[in-house]
Amino acid sequence: MKICIIGAGAIGGLLGARLAACAGCDPAVIARGETLRALRQHGWRAETDDGVWQAPARVHADAAGLGPQDLLILAVKGPALEQVAGGLAPLLGEHTMVLPAMNGVPWWFCSGRPGLDAAPLRSVDPQGTIAAAIELRRVLGCVVHATTSVCAPGVSLQHGRARLIVGEPGGGHSQRAERVCALLQQAGFELTHSDDVRRDIWYKLWGNLTMNPVSALTGATIEQILDDPLVLTLCNDAMREASRIGERLGCPIEQTPEQRNQITRRLGAFKTSMLQDLEASRTLELDAIVGATRELGRRVGVATPNIDALLGLTRLMARVRGLYPWPPRPAANA
Repeated sequence: MKICIIGAGAIGGLLGARLAACAGCDPAVIARGETLRALRQHGWRAETDDGVWQAPARVHADAAGLGPQDLLILAVKGPALEQVAGGLAPLLGEHTMVLPAMNGVPWWFCSGRPGLDAAPLRSVDPQGTIAAAIELRRVLGCVVHATTSVCAPGVSLQHGRARLIVGEPGGGHSQRAERVCALLQQAGFELTHSDDVRRDIWYKLWGNLTMNPVSALTGATIEQILDDPLVLTLCNDAMREASRIGERLGCPIEQTPEQRNQITRRLGAFKTSMLQDLEASRTLELDAIVGATRELGRRVGVATPNIDALLGLTRLMARVRGLYPWPPRPAANA
């Protein structure tokens, strides 16, 4: 299987290292800057509880010359996807599968769903650019459950379990999803072939929705957030709003926020991906995680005052730090 990974951060680097070292694959990777230089120097490298996984990497700065792939794994941050999507055409053959291993609500989430507005989600694909570049028929939904970080350019760090959920956007099982699941399982991941991956995406979002922005606002680890009763009340109220949205989307949540918090606490005192981005001065993934939830709430008629507060406060903090764009100023009157 010809595989190309776009982006070699924490998740992309982990996927690439395990595929190259464990599954006998030779995935190409498109990277840039210090990550590109590091991968050329030392290849794939991932440090996990099971040891260090290292293998040579075929590194490219762009898609030119790679040709159509069988599997294209998108492991970039949400704010970068619109620009990345415009350069994918050389990699897309008739049967190329696209697996977005990314946080938050994906651009395709509402596509083909009866009763949902089919217009692109403005929070993640404002101009419909991503949907135009990546046809829905190519997409396999993916959820990543892994505690990861980048400890140096081109080096992924992963603790605990590394679990992936893969499934067709429209639901049900398929042979192509089974093939991808088997490949990733061979690479050492725990795999679930889901018959309702939209629901799995919403469940992960339900936890990230509050922990990510609160950690970025405060600099706190997950454990510290869960230990503050006032902050936890705000988080739980926002999660209840998201639960009501999920019910109307056909993605019901069967737990209470308190039950989910008990599961989250078992992960220990880790830093969320949004806090890691803040500390590295990277643009925050607010739109796909919090903005999209708010937008979907408006589409299905669910009020989101607590989610609105989290979005507004975190977005303003990020704008002041230069990690989220300011809105365009109104044109001056002639």
